[in-house]
Amino acid sequence: MKIQFNTDKTISGNERKQEYFTDLIAEELDRFKTHITRIEVHLADENGKKEGKNTINCLLEARLAGRKPIAVSSLNDTVEQAISGAIEKLRISLESIIGRLQNH
Repeated sequence: MKIQFNTDKTISGNERKQEYFTDLIAEELDRFKTHITRIEVHLADENGKKEGKNTINCLLEARLAGRKPIAVSSLNDTVEQAISGAIEKLRISLESIIGRLQNH
C-alpha cells in the first residue's frame, strides 16, 4: 500500500511530519492493506493564511484493487485532528465495503 502526500502552499509538508502521518495511516489501515493499492492524502487550509476554526481539510482517497476509489474528508482545527478524523471515516467506509464483498 503506497501512501502519497499532497499539501497546499499554506501547510508545511516537511519530511518528518509526512513520515509520522504515513506511519499512522499505514498502522490504522493495516488490516485493509491487501485491498488498497494506494492512498492519496490531500491537505489544505481552506482559509489560506487567515485565522479561523475548522479550516484544515484532509481528503483521503483510497484506491482499491479492482474497484472504484473512495474518498473521505475531515475538516478540523489542526492537521493532526483533520488526518485522524479522515482516517476514522475511511476505516468505517472500508469496513462497510469490504464487509459487503466478503458476504457475497
